[in-house]
Amino acid sequence: MLTIHCPNCGVTAEETEFHAHGEAHLTRFGPGSTDDQFESYLFMRRNPKGVHFERWRHQNGCGKWFHVARCTMTLEVFGSYSAQTTEPPQDIIDIIKDRRPDWDGLEATT
Repeated sequence: MLTIHCPNCGVTAEETEFHAHGEAHLTRFGPGSTDDQFESYLFMRRNPKGVHFERWRHQNGCGKWFHVARCTMTLEVFGSYSAQTTEPPQDIIDIIKDRRPDWDGLEATT
């Protein structure tokens, strides 16, 4: 079972207190977007084997959204951070690179 820290209220708890809601750092398209852009936003998701950045909600707590960096193979959680960020913070990237020296970081931006 995952142990996750909510950066909003400071609670650390088992994953059952939270709810995963998919990939983080997506480019969202609104009015004026093309059909291809909107289709890509709705349906084209990455499903990496390894480091992944996800959106989570503190379902049974403060109710706020945040992002979690974790490994999909080992379920290791590298850290959590505010959902208002447009890319993973450097301290989370440093933790990932320290634990996964072969990680190239492309997963964070593609």
